[in-house]
Amino acid sequence: MINPMTLADFYKIGHVNQYPEGTEYIYSNFTPRKSRIEGRDKVVLFGLQYFIKEYLIKQFNDNFFNLEKEEVLKKYTRRIGASLGSPVKTDHIEKLHDLGYLPLHIKSIFEGSTGKMGVPLLTIVNTKPEFFWVTNFIESVMSCVLWGCCTSATTAFEFKNLFDKYAGLTSDALDFTDFQGHDFSFRGTFGVEAAMMSGAAHLLSFKGTDTIPAIDFLEEYYNADCEKEMVGVSVPATEHSVMCAGGKFDEKQTFKRLITETYPSGIVSIVSDTWNYWEVLTRILPELKDIILNRNGKIVIRPDSGDPELIICGDPNAQEGTPENYGTIQLLYKVFGGKINSKGYMELNEKIGIIYGDSITQERAASILSNLKEQGVASTNIVFGIGSFTYQYVTRDTFNFAVKSTNAVVKGKSIPIFKDPITDSGMKKSAKGLLLVDGYGDLHNNVSEDLEKGGSLKTVFKDGELIKDYSLTDLRDSIKRCK
Repeated sequence: MINPMTLADFYKIGHVNQYPEGTEYIYSNFTPRKSRIEGRDKVVLFGLQYFIKEYLIKQFNDNFFNLEKEEVLKKYTRRIGASLGSPVKTDHIEKLHDLGYLPLHIKSIFEGSTGKMGVPLLTIVNTKPEFFWVTNFIESVMSCVLWGCCTSATTAFEFKNLFDKYAGLTSDALDFTDFQGHDFSFRGTFGVEAAMMSGAAHLLSFKGTDTIPAIDFLEEYYNADCEKEMVGVSVPATEHSVMCAGGKFDEKQTFKRLITETYPSGIVSIVSDTWNYWEVLTRILPELKDIILNRNGKIVIRPDSGDPELIICGDPNAQEGTPENYGTIQLLYKVFGGKINSKGYMELNEKIGIIYGDSITQERAASILSNLKEQGVASTNIVFGIGSFTYQYVTRDTFNFAVKSTNAVVKGKSIPIFKDPITDSGMKKSAKGLLLVDGYGDLHNNVSEDLEKGGSLKTVFKDGELIKDYSLTDLRDSIKRCK
């Protein structure tokens, strides 16, 4: 159990004493300042409702407001005193405990929608003058929770746009893109909470996942219900240990047992590169062709090593006519056939498919889909597993998220504040004064109090209460409108 008053950087502890005498209100914002990824100029807001429900309400109620004051002060004094030295100032914390709730007002854009770079996704201000210090005190934990959720949601959003683009060009199965990105990231994320947050962010744009806790997360914090809606789905799938246990020289029998006895119907994904991937495609699958075509379901082949584009699309530098030269999709078409769709592109027989989930980045997926298009192959012949490399090889600085104050009220006087370091490139220059985000998603600085009350930022939390309670459906509908 962690005291919420220590969910902060140490340098936050002394700020209550550092503001000018008579400070009454501090007004701040959370903004993606600049993208370090070419072509990405918008960010999806996600995770705010989780942050509010879990941290601003549950954690503060369970581990602070609902505990005896002496207990929380003792824990706080012990932690701070041991690291910063004594005496430890606690009167401001005692007053907050006496109040019994967080006196904060948070406004944001609609969660699940996109905001432009350099434009606040949310603003936050204290609602009672004596608690001016609370606004920026929660910066550390708020930034910690939100930047990753927003970044993963943005990554998934961009993947979905990519898949929709190529499906629109080459496929009749436009709804397939809801399942074309499958979350494979759980084991590679930095802890279970990170897996849940990122996995839930993935499910704003997709419905396929192997991260089971992400579904629990969305039911707990975003009013989802897996019995009433498709929150996240998957299929039975093997791993290398399963294939190895059957023996290298009985691989065909392992395939046959899996598709006739273990899973006689439905979709099953079978990892196929445990030993000789090309032999699986050119010998084992052809020998099982009749079983596969007559089976009530679909067999999904999963390669898991090598260069994904060459494995899927074929290697033009390989000897002509070899399996490596053909690539997976062309080999599967040779064995199982398929059709030419209304747009003139080849689609595999519905009984066979492919999923590839090793080191798939957006750039690599785009290259694969472009290559397939050039070959006359529909983009929806393949599902991509999106793993931890893509979802976790990011930082807060991928979109330069920052919480910055832009206005203060001192002794009744409103003071626009901003930073503009002369040694910086301009990226760290902050907004100024009270802020308005208009209906076009553009930022207006230093507006009047009346104007600040309008615009696209709407109240989601005030004085310890959640004001707007989004559902997963709300967020999915919102993100669709952003395309």
